[in-house]
Amino acid sequence: MKVAFLVCNEVVSPRVMKLLDEAKIDYYTRWEHVKGKGHGTDPHLDTRSFPGTNAVYMIAFEEEATLDLLVQEITEANEEIPRPDDHIRLFQVPLERIV
Repeated sequence: MKVAFLVCNEVVSPRVMKLLDEAKIDYYTRWEHVKGKGHGTDPHLDTRSFPGTNAVYMIAFEEEATLDLLVQEITEANEEIPRPDDHIRLFQVPLERIV
């Protein structure tokens, strides 16, 4: 099993929701108005100097095929997003147990 964290600028959230829908993923936890700075990206700190915030989606996968499909969809979506700072990021880690 795996867990993935998707991080994106909140303006990209509707696109993320569409990707989840296309992958038939109707289960996730979402954090809104998340502040931070990624490696090599502009900060999103919801300030005048660094406007905007991120959204984070946590998704637990029991089947790796669904995760693989989502990774493929995100890769394709990022190719259409011209500004690298606006790319959707996916962080994948092992998941040992769901209770």
